[in-house]
Amino acid sequence: MSLPVLPGITAKTIATERITTRVLFAGPADGRPVLFLHGNLSSATWWEEVMLTLPAGFRGIAPDQRGFGQADPQQKIDATRGLGDWADDAAALLDQLNLAQAHVVGSSAGGSAVWQLMIDYPDRFLSATVVDPGSPYGFGGTRDVSGTPCYSDFAGSGGGLVNSRLVQRLAAGDRSVDTPFSPRMVMRSLLFKPPFIPEREDALLTAMLSMHLGEQDYPGDSAPSPNWPYVAPGRWGLANALSPKYAPNVAKLYTSQPKPNLLWIHGRDDLMVSNHAAADPATVGQAGLLPNWPGVELYPPQPMVDQTRTVLEKYAAAGGRYREVVIEDAGHMPYIEKPAQFNAVFHDHIETTSSPQGK
Repeated sequence: MSLPVLPGITAKTIATERITTRVLFAGPADGRPVLFLHGNLSSATWWEEVMLTLPAGFRGIAPDQRGFGQADPQQKIDATRGLGDWADDAAALLDQLNLAQAHVVGSSAGGSAVWQLMIDYPDRFLSATVVDPGSPYGFGGTRDVSGTPCYSDFAGSGGGLVNSRLVQRLAAGDRSVDTPFSPRMVMRSLLFKPPFIPEREDALLTAMLSMHLGEQDYPGDSAPSPNWPYVAPGRWGLANALSPKYAPNVAKLYTSQPKPNLLWIHGRDDLMVSNHAAADPATVGQAGLLPNWPGVELYPPQPMVDQTRTVLEKYAAAGGRYREVVIEDAGHMPYIEKPAQFNAVFHDHIETTSSPQGK
C-alpha cells in the first residue's frame, strides 16, 4: 500500500540491525534530531504536520514502527518483552543514523515505548515528550494508582479484547461511514473529539489501513481465563505488549540515570486513555455492554491518567523533572486537533532542554 507524504517530507527505506522500515524526515540533515514514535492504529504519516512545523534547526525523524505501515511484515512484536521491541528498534535507528541522542516524542502506545526507552536507554535522550501515553503500568486490568492487577493472570488486557468488527473492517480496507465500527468512524469518534475531522483524514485513514493484521500482529493472540472478562493476554502483537502482564518495572524509572526532562501533554477529552477509557473492559462492563461485570470493588475502571501522574510525581521526587499540560477541547490526538496549542508548549520544551538531568 502506497503511503503519500506532504511536500517537505522525505520518505526513505532504512535497514537497521533489527528491522527494515519506512522512515520520514523533515528539516536540515544536520539539525537537532527529534524522533517521533506513533501509536496504535496509525503510522509515521500521523506526525507529518508536526514535523513540518518544527522550529528552525531541528530535524524530524519518524519511523513506521514494527507491526505498522511499511515496516518489514516478517518482524513481529514479541509481547512478552512488553514494548522492548519498539524501544530496541528506536535505539537501532538512532545508531544507523549515527545519532547519539535525540529529543524523543511518543503518542499513545508510542508514549508507552518512551517509558521503556527511559528505562533501557536513558542516555539517548535530549528530552522526552509523551502525548496521551498509555499508563506506565500498561492497558487494562489494574485497579489503583499503584498498578495492582485485578487478577493474577491480568484478565481483561491484551489482544482478546480488541473489537472483532473493527478488525474485520480493517482487513477489508473499509473507508466507509456506514457503521460505528468502520476505521473512519472509530477515528472520528474515539481518536478525535467530535465533531473534529482532520484535513488529511483520507491520508490518515490510508495509514491506519496499512497496519499489519493477524494473530501475531493485530489484534494478536489471547488465552482463556477463569476470571472476568474470561480472556487473558497472549504472546504476540502490540495489544498484548501493552498488557500490564508485560509492563516494565516502573521503579526503574526512578533509579535510571540520567533522567530526561519530560513533557506530558494530554487532551482534556481523551476517550482512549483516561480514568474511564472507552476500551477499558470495566468501563464497557459498567455500561452494561460486557456481561457479568463483577462490579467496581473487584474490577474498577483503570485510573490511567492518575497512574501516570503518580508515577511522574515519584520520578520528580527521585530527581527528574516533568511538566503536565492539558489541552482543552481535544481528544487523543491533540497535536492534530489543536496544533497551535500543542506546538507552543512542545517547541518551548525542545528549544529549552538540551540534555537530561545528570548529564
